[in-house]
Amino acid sequence: MINFRKTIALCITLTWLFTLLTPDGLSAITIQEEKKLADEFLRVVHNQYKIIEDPAIADYINRVGQRIVSELPQQPFTYHFYVIEKDAYNAFASPAGHIFVFSGLFAALDHEGELAALLAHEIAHAACRHISEMIESSKKTSLGTLAGIAAGILVGLGGASTLGSAIGIGSMAAGESATLAYTREKEMQADQLGREYLVKAGYDLHSMLSLLETIRSQEWFGTDQVPTYLRTHPATEDRLTYLANTLSNKPAPPPTDTYGFKRAHTRVIALHENPQKAQKQFRQSLDAHPNSPMRHYGFGLALEKNGNPKAAVKHLEIAFNAHPNDPYITEDLGRIYFLNGKYEKASDILQTFSRQSKSGPEGLFYLGRSQLALGRLSTATKTFNRLVEAYPDYLPAFYFLGKSYSEQNQPGRAHYNLGLYHLGKHDRENAAFHFRQALKSITDAEEVEKIKMLLEKL
Repeated sequence: MINFRKTIALCITLTWLFTLLTPDGLSAITIQEEKKLADEFLRVVHNQYKIIEDPAIADYINRVGQRIVSELPQQPFTYHFYVIEKDAYNAFASPAGHIFVFSGLFAALDHEGELAALLAHEIAHAACRHISEMIESSKKTSLGTLAGIAAGILVGLGGASTLGSAIGIGSMAAGESATLAYTREKEMQADQLGREYLVKAGYDLHSMLSLLETIRSQEWFGTDQVPTYLRTHPATEDRLTYLANTLSNKPAPPPTDTYGFKRAHTRVIALHENPQKAQKQFRQSLDAHPNSPMRHYGFGLALEKNGNPKAAVKHLEIAFNAHPNDPYITEDLGRIYFLNGKYEKASDILQTFSRQSKSGPEGLFYLGRSQLALGRLSTATKTFNRLVEAYPDYLPAFYFLGKSYSEQNQPGRAHYNLGLYHLGKHDRENAAFHFRQALKSITDAEEVEKIKMLLEKL
């Protein structure tokens, strides 16, 4: 699989780290140990990649994943599903049921059935605890070999380059090829269970076949680039042939497609892939299907992403008129209105949106900014307060909440929220300045004590 050295790097590096942290380096990995390893795995993934937090995408992939998980026997851990923003054809399962799909692969899928087939396969790997078995098996090798693997692969993660140049990835071949040789067998086991999970969840097995055809067409496996012993998903041709023969006498039903997939797929391409490429793709798609609201939606998002919100308006309006109850399209149209200086329109549409849905912070954010631009200061303040309460990690809200207090001549609260904004940005100097300024105006004893504690921490 192209670009999947990072996947192996995460798995094997953390395997090595876990081995070092185990007292005797030989004890079998337990469920509790796997969960602890998963926490460290997630930390590394978050450091190396951008996880897409867009609710329209994140919530959707979790719904599809949980639909499949609901068909499994009782599991020892909770499953979570993520989309990583990276233009690569990859997907992998981490310890303790964390499943990752790269945005480049998501964008290449044609319908929900293919996504479900992909998730079912990765869920099977996690349910069989294949990674845990790799870890347990790796403990039988020497720490020197594991250190060589980790050092060599860390180069691919952007770290340990000096050490990596001394101990290359080639050092693992002799010591570890036997350890990793079972992956073909495990892959077939994941295939078998994945097919069962897929069908039980209500998807047709042809979705697995079309997924494998997509994999082959995109050439996930480049034999020149990826050594055999590093392949985590081998034998694509054999698996495809087996499925094709199994389904040869069964006509394929219409693809399993849903509105949720179309919307998430559109947003992945428009907002998380190459902006110029996305705009061209939606432009060509619209030429072939000029009456498709979802294609107008994607083209509008891509135009905005490329710095042309003015041209995006009409396309977002077409999508909104076709789907007036979609909170994400409503939020996007409101944002586009704001960016074009249409503050009244933005306020009207986002006010309705804010009462109907809680899809994410941006709807409330642009509602508050529209109200601020219209001079409705107290209303804007209420909106921003609501936003920071619901989404305390959304830092721009604190900045504009501070601004709204400032314009209402409430310097204490203005400086306090600006201090929180800079604190979140890890700008200690500006955070301390604003907190000290806040103390000059705020008289409430509880609030004063809270600010003093923040200053002490700084």
